[in-house]
Amino acid sequence: MRTEFDSELEDRLTRYAAIDSQSDADSPSSPSTERQLDMSRLLVSELEAMGAEEVELTDYGVVLASVPATVEHAVPVIGFAAHVDTAPAFNATGVKPVVHRGYNGGEIAFADAPDLVLSPEVSPYLGEKQGEDIITASGTTLLGGDDKAGVSIIMTMARHLLENRDIPHGKLRLAFTPDEEIGRGVDARLPDDLGADFAYTLDGSKPGEVEFESFSADAALVTVTGVAAHPGWAKDKLVNALHLASKIVMTLPHATLTPETTSGREGFIHLAEMRGRAAEVELQFFLRDFELEGLAEKGALLQEVCAAVAKGEPRARITCEITPQYRNMRYWLEKDMTPVELAQEAVRAAGMEVVSVPIRGGTDGSRLTELGIPTPNIFTGMQEIHGPLEWISVQDMARATKTCLNLVGLAARKA
Repeated sequence: MRTEFDSELEDRLTRYAAIDSQSDADSPSSPSTERQLDMSRLLVSELEAMGAEEVELTDYGVVLASVPATVEHAVPVIGFAAHVDTAPAFNATGVKPVVHRGYNGGEIAFADAPDLVLSPEVSPYLGEKQGEDIITASGTTLLGGDDKAGVSIIMTMARHLLENRDIPHGKLRLAFTPDEEIGRGVDARLPDDLGADFAYTLDGSKPGEVEFESFSADAALVTVTGVAAHPGWAKDKLVNALHLASKIVMTLPHATLTPETTSGREGFIHLAEMRGRAAEVELQFFLRDFELEGLAEKGALLQEVCAAVAKGEPRARITCEITPQYRNMRYWLEKDMTPVELAQEAVRAAGMEVVSVPIRGGTDGSRLTELGIPTPNIFTGMQEIHGPLEWISVQDMARATKTCLNLVGLAARKA
């Protein structure tokens, strides 16, 4: 069933997705890429045009804005956040969004990748979307619905509320962050600048999802420094860092501790990147677990493997530097579930069943929660993210928009 928000959501997502705003973990700047600011500056312009207040682009790259309250009694200030960057995991340059109207339930082909096929066999949830409008990319890029769908939903909600001042709600604060995909989306200054009592990220998947538990996450950088020598005269001199790096990877348990072999509440050690030459190699690992004890065990295991390989070749130097990224939001949210329960009620009011399962990942909400603003996560509808098969239903985005509107209305009535 089409809704009053469908056309706007479709327009916003297709426009936003066409903007290259990929982040870069190798860049030390904030935001990590200048191209993210192309998206941010567009949002500033659109927010100002729709009448939002307190619109600014901070010096750390976050777009902030306010939707003023329409009630006089005290209501909690609610924040809504989404990230403008797209994942570095796959090509995001030259995105060409394609709208497949009234999806017929069969295979979806891609104009720029004839051998690529999206179907319910590949993505089972797609089989439930017959008659809805599906947006994909053209086959050679990701779509970027993660998280431009979230951006589109928040912008649509804000526009609707600003044009309909008779809808009762408290003050809303909006935040559009950079660099979420590389774990650097929440600057330490953001909680104070956001100024919300609690908030929600729009960065989830299937309709009905309200997530309040995420991975705890660390990053590990393993550096293997060998001994360089000309290969023609290398006997008893060369220590090949590539061989040692491969030994580290192959010594780690592959059958039980990688993303492709785990699910549910199981954590993992993920080799995300390996680069270098015979003289020196860097390996980037992501460590994930729902409990801090399990996270620490995975870090200790990686360090033990590195130490064992180093012991076998004392001429090499192997270091393993582990850096905290974010922590399970449940540790804070379980102390006061009010924001979670409010979102769950809003989902039910929109005619959906609530789904609350642990996120096998993280959101800006994980870090915001840790820094003092309780921030559970709400669905957007995005599917098969970070790859060329990414897709989303326009009607699922409309369901998320309705959920957000229900939420702010419920908060005003309950205050």
